[in-house]
Amino acid sequence: MIYIKGKDRAQSVLFPETLDQLVHQDHEVRFIDLFVESINIHEFEFKIKTKTLEGRPPYNPKDLLKLYIYGYLNSIRSSRVLEKETNRNIEVMWLLKQLTPDHNTISNFRRDNEKAIRKVFQKTVSVAKEFKLIGGQLLAGDSTKLRAQNSKKNNFNEKKIKQHIEYIDNKLDEYNDALEQADTENKKIIEEKIDLQNTRKSGYEDLQKQLVETGETQISTSDSESRQLITRNNITEVAYSIQTVVDAKHNLPIDYLVTNQNDSKAMGEMLERTDKIIPLKGTTVLFDKGYHTGSEIKKAVDMEINIMVAIPAVAAHAPDHAYDVEHFMYDKENDTYTCPQQQQLTSTGTNYKKQNGIAIINIKHYKTKACMDCPVFAKCTTNKKGRLIERSEYAPYIEQNKINIEADKEIYKQRQCIVEHPYGILKRQWGFYYIMTKKGKQRASADVGLMFVAYNLRRLFNIIDKNELQKYLEKLVPYFFSILSFNKLYCSKIRLSFFSQIPALYFQKVA
Repeated sequence: MIYIKGKDRAQSVLFPETLDQLVHQDHEVRFIDLFVESINIHEFEFKIKTKTLEGRPPYNPKDLLKLYIYGYLNSIRSSRVLEKETNRNIEVMWLLKQLTPDHNTISNFRRDNEKAIRKVFQKTVSVAKEFKLIGGQLLAGDSTKLRAQNSKKNNFNEKKIKQHIEYIDNKLDEYNDALEQADTENKKIIEEKIDLQNTRKSGYEDLQKQLVETGETQISTSDSESRQLITRNNITEVAYSIQTVVDAKHNLPIDYLVTNQNDSKAMGEMLERTDKIIPLKGTTVLFDKGYHTGSEIKKAVDMEINIMVAIPAVAAHAPDHAYDVEHFMYDKENDTYTCPQQQQLTSTGTNYKKQNGIAIINIKHYKTKACMDCPVFAKCTTNKKGRLIERSEYAPYIEQNKINIEADKEIYKQRQCIVEHPYGILKRQWGFYYIMTKKGKQRASADVGLMFVAYNLRRLFNIIDKNELQKYLEKLVPYFFSILSFNKLYCSKIRLSFFSQIPALYFQKVA
């Protein structure tokens, strides 16, 4: 059977191909190059650490940024793997002009440039704006959890520390009892075990002291700012929570934030941050029920946002669900509630303080004397004094949110397909389900920032016509770079033209 044959590896090549010829003119690596070159490096304030004593100049931050963007677009985040790519990958050789930075240089660039990487992400958003890819009329917010470089074994809370100390105390009692009955040879072994347990106990006591001093509820020993968070169905992971706000038109993230908290207090800050990028007044923004917090909804309403946050299930039910608080109608003018039995519950107007998680909120009490003679008393409440309704200071904003959702339920159904799109790409397609870096939120934010830079660029490359994108980026590239590119292209054409004439000249001479 005849097969397609490759070239002879030992065959000499008279005119070897250049790197530029090996990379197709429409290859995305050329657009990565153009995008990074369009950045004013001084405005982005990249930090590059160098050993000045060696007298060797540093790498250009643009070259290291190009390497990282290429890596993340191709699911490569490891600095050691990126180092290998600079020596074996023709596309990377072309992109970096055959520079070969070591893995420490590559790693340090990501570690030290979280703020600059965020500015690069903002640059992708501004490019999307220029091409009118951001609608700004409908947005959705949510979070995803990315595992930290910290195992559950190295995460401690007060209860877990107490259990460890109790276990060690029991072991010490056993060893001390055994020590009294042991002979000389075994005593030494037991004493070593006692010393080991005392050392472990001292370590746990230090962690306990640290919890008290910092006021934190958890301690992670490998990545100090990571926390054990609920990921899904009450399953927990030591992770970071990545908050995002995504525009509906092309599923482009507008902003991101790395936190180590759950969602309940995150919405207000994300809206304020996004409002600086895209004015949100009059915009519809969708969030899931994890963000249903009165104070956060108030911030959104005060910003004149058409906010829609999914309404969670009722936390406490009446004996008969038909008498849950949601069936009591509030009259704003008279400041009263009307129960299903058409009785009015009134308030004295006194505000009471109530602890709500870590926050203290103002509430008012509503009740009626009619409860004592009500025929459905047992169905309505278990309180012997009658039904009591608490109304918080944030109730008007929560009610406004409910009105927004009921007015257009179809819009809210779009939330998941808008905001989950980036997470699906990053976590399922690209495998970015964990944080690559260690030692804090700032370094984690640099990793996440590069993820979203790569994601937005992938969307831009897929949506915008390549010729239009190239023309736009070339306009942003500094003048000297454009001239340099032109000269290289012009010289290469002359060189190719000259070499193409050599065979003909040679045969003419032979003839």
